[in-house]
Amino acid sequence: MDEKDLILLQLLEENCRTPVSDLAVMTELSEQDVKDRISRLEEAGAIRRYAAVVNWEQAGNGVVAAVIELKVSPERDFGYDRIAERIARFPQVRSLRLVTGAYDLQVLVTGSSMHEIARFVAEQIAPMDRIRETATHIIMKTYKENGITFTARGDIERLPYSF
Repeated sequence: MDEKDLILLQLLEENCRTPVSDLAVMTELSEQDVKDRISRLEEAGAIRRYAAVVNWEQAGNGVVAAVIELKVSPERDFGYDRIAERIARFPQVRSLRLVTGAYDLQVLVTGSSMHEIARFVAEQIAPMDRIRETATHIIMKTYKENGITFTARGDIERLPYSF
């Protein structure tokens, strides 16, 4: 992978619907070279999928999201990988990361209600072997997702402050 590939990946991440002709101009490559590089990056797994960034609150579908932090006992010879693979199989799991800090894994999940997310954590995640502790944080509002800002500067509502 060279510098042109990295630039191309950044441009596609910013807007995967950018026409090849525009990508060619921005990367100073021919259109065919851009197509070839994209194909190679897809085959290598660097480009996993093309997706839309959706503001679900604006769409009004009632999806509830939560961040779940997990303390995990790593498994000998496998570390966190096996437990992460098991957790990743659940359809509610949108993303899963190994992180530094007080917790080991960070999981982003979605559901139709806070009750559904709480039940998922209590019945599916917390009882798993090697899970020592969970902390669930409901996402109340998203201001920015994958580099896309969802609110204009004037749209930010100030919340009341009290003791």
